[in-house]
Amino acid sequence: MAAHVKPVPNPPVDGEAATVVVLRDGVAGLEVLLLERLSTGSFGGAWAFPGGRVDPEDSLPGDPEEGADDVGSSRGAAVTAPVRVRRAAVRETLEETGLVLSDSGLVAFSRWVPPAQVPKRLVTWFFLAADPGGELLISAHEHVDSIWMEPAAALEHHAKGSLTLFPPTWITLNALRGASSVASALSAAPQPPAIFASVQLRDESGRMTAVLWEGDAQYGDPEALGTARHRLTVARLPWVYEQPKLR
Repeated sequence: MAAHVKPVPNPPVDGEAATVVVLRDGVAGLEVLLLERLSTGSFGGAWAFPGGRVDPEDSLPGDPEEGADDVGSSRGAAVTAPVRVRRAAVRETLEETGLVLSDSGLVAFSRWVPPAQVPKRLVTWFFLAADPGGELLISAHEHVDSIWMEPAAALEHHAKGSLTLFPPTWITLNALRGASSVASALSAAPQPPAIFASVQLRDESGRMTAVLWEGDAQYGDPEALGTARHRLTVARLPWVYEQPKLR
């Protein structure tokens, strides 16, 4: 059966979120901190990075004014992450891991706009940050386990079905798999941060088969016949990521 896309023009968003990819130099190379979420709730049973929703308390009087593009646009990318999102990144990491980060140590890495079909649409900034050291204390009401793992190893476990990931986590790990150290990962972060405004590709039964981003021939147009690809095919393991070819 043919796959189809159900694009929704400029759907509203429900707020913002912040995710932090904590990095450290391991014996064999770069490692990232992954947390296993509870089987219930958002992303149940998946391994993900620390993070969560931006709360009203993360905005303070005197913060710089932010343009409407920071939250409302599904396509445009803000050049810098709002102060409130950075505060949320530091706060959420502390609440979920016990690790104390500084705002100045956060490096904006990507910005994710969720598909129109998801029930709670939070525009999410992903940041990179070096491990500040200290005892790791995971939040028991949100997570059941934690692990430091090389990005390539995490992707290999996912490909074998022994570790559950969601597309933003998978794409982030894939982008970091070539970094040899924390310093190289931080210095290689794209400027401005990459934006991923996602569209789901589903088959006739409603099962998601791929996630598409701008640059894919079928992005927002299910009848397009072009061959350009910017998608993560998730119909079966291992997932396959296809990027636009460099000109």
